[in-house]
Amino acid sequence: MSANGRCLFFLLVFLLSLSHSKPVANPQFPCKPPTHNTYSFCNISLPITRRAQSLISHLTLQEKIQQLSDNASGIPRLGIPHYEWWSESLHGIAINGPGVSFKNGGPVTSATGFPQVIVSAASFNRSLWFLIGSAISIEARAMYNVGQAGLTFWAPNINIFRDPRWGRGQETPGEDPMVASAYAIEFVRGFQGGNWRSGTETESTGRHGIGQTRVLLGEDGEINDDKLMLSACCKHSSAYDLEKWGNFSRYSFNAVVTEQDMEDTYQPPFRSCIQEGKASCLMCSYNEVNGVPACAREDLLQKTRREWGFKGYITSDCDAVATIFEYQNYSKSPEDAVAMALKAGMDINCGTYVLRNAQSAVEKGKLQEEDIDRALHNLFSVQLRLGLFDGDPQKGQFGKLGPKNVCTKEHKTLALEAARQGIVLLKNDKKFLPLNKKAVSSLAIIGPLANKASSLGGDYTGYPCDSQSLFEGLKAYIKKTSYAIGCPDVACDSDTQFHKAIIVAKRADFVIVVAGLDLSQETEDLDRVSLLLPGKQMSLVSSVAAASKKPVILVLTGGGPLDVSFAKGDPRIASILWIGYPGEAGAKALAEIIFGEYNPDGRLPVTWYPESFTEVSMNDMNMRPNPSLGYPGRTYRFYTGNRVYGFGGGLSYTNFTYKILSAPSKLSLSGSLSANSRKRILQQGGERLSYIITNEITSCNSLRFNVRISVENVGNMDGGHVVMLFSRVPAVFRGSPAKQLVGFDRVHTISNRSTEMSILVDPCEHLSVANEQGKKIILLGGHALMLGDLEHFVTIQIY
Repeated sequence: MSANGRCLFFLLVFLLSLSHSKPVANPQFPCKPPTHNTYSFCNISLPITRRAQSLISHLTLQEKIQQLSDNASGIPRLGIPHYEWWSESLHGIAINGPGVSFKNGGPVTSATGFPQVIVSAASFNRSLWFLIGSAISIEARAMYNVGQAGLTFWAPNINIFRDPRWGRGQETPGEDPMVASAYAIEFVRGFQGGNWRSGTETESTGRHGIGQTRVLLGEDGEINDDKLMLSACCKHSSAYDLEKWGNFSRYSFNAVVTEQDMEDTYQPPFRSCIQEGKASCLMCSYNEVNGVPACAREDLLQKTRREWGFKGYITSDCDAVATIFEYQNYSKSPEDAVAMALKAGMDINCGTYVLRNAQSAVEKGKLQEEDIDRALHNLFSVQLRLGLFDGDPQKGQFGKLGPKNVCTKEHKTLALEAARQGIVLLKNDKKFLPLNKKAVSSLAIIGPLANKASSLGGDYTGYPCDSQSLFEGLKAYIKKTSYAIGCPDVACDSDTQFHKAIIVAKRADFVIVVAGLDLSQETEDLDRVSLLLPGKQMSLVSSVAAASKKPVILVLTGGGPLDVSFAKGDPRIASILWIGYPGEAGAKALAEIIFGEYNPDGRLPVTWYPESFTEVSMNDMNMRPNPSLGYPGRTYRFYTGNRVYGFGGGLSYTNFTYKILSAPSKLSLSGSLSANSRKRILQQGGERLSYIITNEITSCNSLRFNVRISVENVGNMDGGHVVMLFSRVPAVFRGSPAKQLVGFDRVHTISNRSTEMSILVDPCEHLSVANEQGKKIILLGGHALMLGDLEHFVTIQIY
């Protein structure tokens, strides 16, 4: 099916499902007639601000305080039921938050389990990210309509995967700020209602056959940023990427971050999530940032509203207000901690700390009622935008959504497509893969995760619709498939079951070994100490490879990078596939790739470091290397050491060549500088100047240009391909990245044919770097645009 055809298919099935689905129950809601619908805050003709102010004006101080927790109390005299703000939807509706319930006797007992975010990120497919967000939102709103979920969800996690040992790196889009930003924008737009308005328009993106429906809320068909289908939350701001390492804990860790790193690494995803994604929630993190608790950093929290135009609420991570006093000893009392957080800009506390201490804080003069009113205005405004005070949700815009809209065929197909696009082929000696199904008489799959479907989701997971183990997925292709566990569990501290695995391997025609990580090794509150395969897993892989008739296929699970240098260099291990946590459809996606029904096209969104990297202190937040201290730096942009596999790495069953068809060779900034700026620049050095501060450029849009690219599939198999354009700035500036991603896109290619595409380059955004003061600057001189092995130079000059 063509890209347009598949796009229309998804849209038509989605619309048909809406027309045939009705919720079977109804959640409690405010503004019920006949007695509670006469308040001004129930009047949908009034502006959101007036309605929020009206609601606040009806509350006593104690009632106001009772709204400052995730479990907000009901107000019976006003007909307002209690509301749970905390629900989770990282890669599907999750069981972590109390706002979601699959087991309370409701009609929805499962929801689509998409791949963990790090796997979806490996697709480098913006359209896919948008559609995943949209699909999750449909299922979430359907569950709300039957009283099994809330309307406010705390996802996505867009922290930078700075250190490979981080237990929650799996939840993120990876190590690159541009990719994390792009993911944040697409997921939030899709999740908050980017697939809804009266009269839809379909935009086919051509990204491997996935269409994208770009439609926005509004009864009149116009874009309406005020209305929300659901609320998404950008978390965790800021510089949060350590759980528990050595003597350091996320509850007390002080992240010491330079202005330079804050500007070009830690903050960009949050800025994009708010400015372009229009997220309606921001979560502040547990840790301190340069000695001040993140939830008390008024400069960072207020910046979101003052400079980024944030329209939403700010929540603390759970009990992060308590840590200000209890763990960090930053405040002198609980009341001070509460006052600091609310005055800094936090609006709601996940937990009960504010509930228990706000009244006392007011009585002691540390907190004013006006501070509480400000927080409530932000909270109620989001609820009003969600339609929570618009009456019966069954009669609202999303009222027809119900159980039939959960675990739908199109959502399960989308989960499969996401798993396909996220699996990365890292090694394929002598084109060992794909296997010819007709030539495989028997198959063995070995490893503690090979027959454990529950391990494929990663953390923040719910109950999937149709999950199967890798063993079950492969057995559907080769009936004579045998299984051996090899290790008792992922920790693999015993080799007593090796001999059974070796026997099974010797009998099979082909052997697949599944090794890697699960949540016993990496998760929230658990960082790794090693990058090697856990326990005796390495020995299991090598033992099976030595016993097998043919070279084996190694399948790696888990979100964090692994040092598998032993397997990379072992000729007895022909192929290596990373599947991460591929979600409910991961087994089928893996089988399709192994047997050549799908051409692998995922790319690693993180650097895979050698074990020696564990000598680097995890608490060192510096991105840039420091050779005098033996510090190698972090991520592909700055790391100077050896790599097992690099960022963007990934093979295909076919080969590709590039041509840069057009791109400018010179770019003058003269016409984009104001007269005062040109005069000042001449006074400061004129032609000798080495850089321009981007704030001095009055029209960045006028500097944008397209790089036209030809991608030729020179192999014998059609397939998707991720095109990644990097830049290297002139080597005249301390702390410049070795290279940085300028743009990426995904194209579908036909064997022995060329495909043309283009990448838009915004020099102010993509060719700039941050100086030591945290200011974005454009270096003058030759900037290299790098595409595979090709380089094209663009000289940036003042005149």
